[in-house]
Amino acid sequence: MRFAIHHATHYEYSSELEHGVQVVCLTPATSAHQRVLEWQVQAPGRLFASVDGYGNLTHTYTLPPRMRKGTIRAHGLVETTACHELVDAEQAVSPQLYLRTTPLAEPHRRVADFAAPHLDGGPAVERLLALAAAVIEQVRYRPGHTGVQTTALEAFDWGKGVCQDQAHVYIAACRSHGVPARYVSGYFHAPDAPELASHAWVDVCVDIAARRWVSVDVTHACLMDERHVRLAVGPDYGACPPVKGIRRGGGDERMQVHIDIRSV
Repeated sequence: MRFAIHHATHYEYSSELEHGVQVVCLTPATSAHQRVLEWQVQAPGRLFASVDGYGNLTHTYTLPPRMRKGTIRAHGLVETTACHELVDAEQAVSPQLYLRTTPLAEPHRRVADFAAPHLDGGPAVERLLALAAAVIEQVRYRPGHTGVQTTALEAFDWGKGVCQDQAHVYIAACRSHGVPARYVSGYFHAPDAPELASHAWVDVCVDIAARRWVSVDVTHACLMDERHVRLAVGPDYGACPPVKGIRRGGGDERMQVHIDIRSV
């Protein structure tokens, strides 16, 4: 499938900024799953491109002094295929990095016990899908009850959350059984559910030596397919949010995000 994607993040501040720096992680990369045909990122400052430690394409810029509002835009064309398996390049970080504990996807004994019926036999595809079905049964999709700092264990105990929370629970479950797993941010084409346009799912390493991963959409209990557009990966959301940064001044901040993904 071919998608035209427009992503706008608008900021407004109650007083003038003194200084600020932001890192934008809104550039998809070509892979076995997708081909980036066109892509542009625009921001209220000069962008400096780089690749982070996880292989994501990022841009950094300095916010202009005295700014009161501004918009970051990312847009382009991406062509996808139904390829749910990926192999990392040899220069990529070891899959074992994704076994480490992280704040939002920390392994826990209760989560390990929950996942044991599905992972004790190893990360076969059918077991990974069964685990996804179990997670969405345990953590129902309920927007408005969690935030970007909600941990896997909190979402697990509360029994509700969004795609980010379901992904974190899934990652914590995998790590609890010695299976490397990483967070994937991206877009999802769902014409009848535009609120899912900004999406999160999970890559699970099924062969560490070969650096081979299977990508699982926990929220939909399916493998990554042509509806998914990958943006970035990391140990959890905190490592690869669309925009992060620091600032001095500006008072209160108001942010609005609009994402449009259309098949063309």
